[in-house]
Amino acid sequence: MIKKRDLHECHVLYSLMMDPVVFPYVRYPCQSYEEYLFMTKQLIAEEEQGTCISRTILNEMGHPIGTIDLYNIVHHTGFMATWIGTPYFGQGYNRRAKESFLSELFLEHHIDTVFMKIRKQNIRSKKAVEKLPYIELANDTNYEVYKSVNHTQQIYDLYHVKRLGFLERREDIQHVVAT
Repeated sequence: MIKKRDLHECHVLYSLMMDPVVFPYVRYPCQSYEEYLFMTKQLIAEEEQGTCISRTILNEMGHPIGTIDLYNIVHHTGFMATWIGTPYFGQGYNRRAKESFLSELFLEHHIDTVFMKIRKQNIRSKKAVEKLPYIELANDTNYEVYKSVNHTQQIYDLYHVKRLGFLERREDIQHVVAT
C-alpha cells in the first residue's frame, strides 16, 4: 500500500500530479519533471536526516498513485500531506494509505501527534478526513498551531491525530473487521 520513495516512480507520479484537479493541492508543486526529480531526491535526503518521512502510495498492482509525507517533524510532532491521482479518487486509497502511514509513524517512529492543514475550499479532502474516526478538527484545541498555519489569513482548517486515540480506534476497527 505504501513504500519508501524511489526515483524510478517519478515519471508516473509527476504525470498524476500535473492534473489540474490535483496540482493546486500538492505540497510540493513542481513545474517540470526535472524539478520533481530534484524535489524527490531532497525528500529522500531529508528522511535520512530525520526531518521528514515520505512514502509512495501504491494500488493493488503495485503502481504508484500518489504520495504521503510527514514534514516539519519537531518533538515527535509533524504535519501530514497527502495527494492521490484523480483516476484513483473514491476507491478507498486515501483511508488505507493514511491508516498504514499513521501505524508506521506511531509504532515505528514514535510520533505523538500528526497535524493536517486542509484548505477550507478543498471540500474533497475535508470530507475524506472527516470520515476517519481518529482525526479531529483542531482549530480551537490547538489554537496556536492553527494561528501559525493561517498567519496571514484563515485559509486552512487544522486537524490532528493523537497517537493514543489512533491506536485505540485502530483496535476498534480491527475488532469490527474480525467479527
